[in-house]
Amino acid sequence: MTVDTIAGTPVDVNEEGFLTDPSQWNEEVAVELARREGIDPLTDRHWEVVRFMRAEYEAKGTGPTVRVLGKTSGVPVKELYQLFPKGPAKLAAKIAGIPKPRGCI
Repeated sequence: MTVDTIAGTPVDVNEEGFLTDPSQWNEEVAVELARREGIDPLTDRHWEVVRFMRAEYEAKGTGPTVRVLGKTSGVPVKELYQLFPKGPAKLAAKIAGIPKPRGCI
């Protein structure tokens, strides 16, 4: 585990850059994480997915897979790939400050 300063906030991250403590997340951290992944700016549609990911994590202890995300978030899978081209579930989870969902490589 490493400490990284993201948007002026020291956060604990793993070797892939995912926050290891979701409570260290805030919207400024999300904006910087997205920028680092080549997503700038975060649109309302991005925020819809990011907030959905956080809510699912808080409710279930894990983020949804891309298939579940496409079926339950209100954002179709095709659009998810447009919003998060490097892998929607993995990238949205990273920006949302939650662990990588099961099944993501």
